Amino acid sequence: MGEQTVGAARRHVLFLNWRDTRNPEGGGSEVYVERIAAELVGAGHAATVLCAAHGDAPADETTDTGVRILRRGGRRSIYIRAALTYLGGLLRLGALAPSRLGRPDVVVDVGNGLPFLSPLYARRPVIALVHHVHREQWPVVLPGFQGRLGWWIESRLAPRVYRRCRYITVSQATRAELGSLGVDPARINVIHNGTPEAPVTPVTRNPHPSMVVLGRLVPHKQVEVSLHAVAVLAEELPELQLVIAGQGWWEPRLREIADDLGIADRVHFAGYVTEDAKHILLGSAWLALNPSLKEGWGLTIVEAGARGTPTVAFRSAGGVNESLLDGETGLLADDQDDFVAQVRILLTDSSRRQAMADAAQAHAAAFTWATAGKLFTALVDSASPRIPQPRREARGARLTP
Repeated sequence: MGEQTVGAARRHVLFLNWRDTRNPEGGGSEVYVERIAAELVGAGHAATVLCAAHGDAPADETTDTGVRILRRGGRRSIYIRAALTYLGGLLRLGALAPSRLGRPDVVVDVGNGLPFLSPLYARRPVIALVHHVHREQWPVVLPGFQGRLGWWIESRLAPRVYRRCRYITVSQATRAELGSLGVDPARINVIHNGTPEAPVTPVTRNPHPSMVVLGRLVPHKQVEVSLHAVAVLAEELPELQLVIAGQGWWEPRLREIADDLGIADRVHFAGYVTEDAKHILLGSAWLALNPSLKEGWGLTIVEAGARGTPTVAFRSAGGVNESLLDGETGLLADDQDDFVAQVRILLTDSSRRQAMADAAQAHAAAFTWATAGKLFTALVDSASPRIPQPRREARGARLTP
């Protein structure tokens, strides 16, 4: 946890994010937000996360790290609800305001494809947090007009709305992509993910060839590429097994693919796993697979590395080029056939696999949440003074969920 801020006023930082870590569809972006928020609290600030409501958590809670989480609206309505919640005090929308918070001093607007466009209504400094650019994902997730509209908002509208804002991203790859959309690179800071602390409990490596995929089960994660690899290598490696840990609406289709490929008996769908179970899976597998279409960083890659497990991923997937050092901590593939070829190399070459395992563990240790938190806190501390407002707004604009 971060150290107490010295020489800087205590600030209330509001994170606008579509999900939280307890959401069934939560992932690496949510881990980043809540870990950074916890570091800010540790540095003496207050942190609130406003996100979509879901059935697995209460509407209002404070975590054991001191971060307050407010859940309002749904996966789409959260964007409108965030604006109404923020403006609730000003507009006197009592039905939306069962409790009051002090006004935020800084807003962190997390853009997961769709941004919250908070500079249009937040009379406070706004930091835009972007994990990766979704150019390739829009046509996969929302084919047709909706996808084209989403990409227009992300690529054309958002850079204009946030043109005076500081950006934070998690990799140099995303920084370059944001630059290609017209965001001034001088306004973009790169703050990498930390590596989650692995349990000290020793884990025994499986005696048979084994692989694990960890993440949300949605089309753009391309888990079927891993199934294809198992099917191709099954005859050569008759004991080969794959564990798929995670949940999502694409799971029934993945089960169908496993059946169609004749490998259902080699694939175990583990569903949601606890932190301890996750580290056991990562530590016992020979390889971790990350066939995702795009990643801002690749948190599961460094999580696997922390357990001494190298990863195979796609070269074109953005931030994985930094979380994975090609040829040192894992291997990057150019296409699906090459993905299978790289998997074969590491499953059949034990000495090379072990060398990469050792390097992956050392690489993962270089990324800590404490370091990320200090960098983020410095940006919060240096945020511009409050944006001047007309007196009537200054009296009423409170965050009122």
